[in-house]
Amino acid sequence: MRTMVTSNLMTIEDLADYLKVTRRTIYDWLKHNKIPALKLVGQWRFKKDKIDSWLESQSQPH
Repeated sequence: MRTMVTSNLMTIEDLADYLKVTRRTIYDWLKHNKIPALKLVGQWRFKKDKIDSWLESQSQPH
């Protein structure tokens, strides 16, 4: 049974598909701390709401 918490978590593959970028790009962003992520049991996971907020902040003029 999937809870609300896990259904909001994306894998690297999910995120790459969602953002229309390669997995390599995601790994590069992780390496440079450019994207909000959680490391759970040695695997990266991404919260959709955090990613959406991050995307909003990227599109704003700095």
